[in-house]
Amino acid sequence: MKHIGIVAHSAEGSSLCYLEICHGGSSELGDHMHPEVTMSVIPMGASLADWELESLQPIRARLLLSAERLKAAGCDFFVCPDNTAHLALESAGPELPLPGLHIADVVVSEAVRKGYSKLGILGTKWTMSKSMYYEAARRRNIAAIAPNHEDSHYINHTIFSELCNGIVKEPTMKKYVDIIGRLQKEGCNAVVLGCTEIPLLISAEQSPLPILDSTRLLAQYALKVALGQKHIPNWRGGQVEIVVDQ
Repeated sequence: MKHIGIVAHSAEGSSLCYLEICHGGSSELGDHMHPEVTMSVIPMGASLADWELESLQPIRARLLLSAERLKAAGCDFFVCPDNTAHLALESAGPELPLPGLHIADVVVSEAVRKGYSKLGILGTKWTMSKSMYYEAARRRNIAAIAPNHEDSHYINHTIFSELCNGIVKEPTMKKYVDIIGRLQKEGCNAVVLGCTEIPLLISAEQSPLPILDSTRLLAQYALKVALGQKHIPNWRGGQVEIVVDQ
């Protein structure tokens, strides 16, 4: 089995990814068995001011340091269970010391496999406004849109004020259901939970649209790589092409 490295950015999302890998491993391999997993966690708070300035290089340097630590620990490849962090990983800089899965490519690949043609993107203000998911969708010839300005502001606010702190409120969940309903009216036939904390708030049963849970999809694909069911990726940061197969 391959050794999985987790480049963590936000605590809640990385914890959910870790647990999904371990639980999935038990399902495949037997009770209490899973691939070896090592996580490097540099506090997200160290990067928040840089995010507000959209200064990606200091953020990338911190993520690079985590990847170097994972390489030293013997990891074969990495995942980063934070959608927004991939904006920094895509930016120019030294090649990452480990190959990694790209979360948007994993998610959009699953959307294509399931036959979805237009995705609604939920996430931080950076994930919703920057090109990452829209380019990943374009590469696979499907469409993607963000919520309107008011809804996007609400989603970003609750991610940082509630979900990243492990706070889950029913009124917030109901508001997300309303937002997803508006995306459905705009022709979306699936919604991307493109912040790794959103799956803590809303489930497939609650959503008006089928969900693409970025956290769990990333973890599930990583498990397949670790078990030799999928190829080790070759992406080491920077410009993204299609990284995963279906």
